Amino acid sequence: MDKKNKGKFSSFEEDLLNMQKILDDLESSELTLEEMIEKYRKGIELAKKCKKKLDEAETEIKKISS
Repeated sequence: MDKKNKGKFSSFEEDLLNMQKILDDLESSELTLEEMIEKYRKGIELAKKCKKKLDEAETEIKKISS
C-alpha cells in the first residue's frame, strides 16, 4: 500500500475509533446536555466523512474489478 492510500485508511480507522469514543461518552450519561449535543454533532460529522470514504473505496474497487 502506498503512502497516499495508507493515509486514507488510517484516517478512516481513526475516525471510526473517534466515533466509538463519542458513543461511549454519550452512553455514560456523565455529560451535560450541551456536551452531549456537541458530541452528537461531531459524531454525525464523522459518520458522514466515513460514508464518503466508503463510497470512494467502493468506486475504486468497481474500477479495479471492471
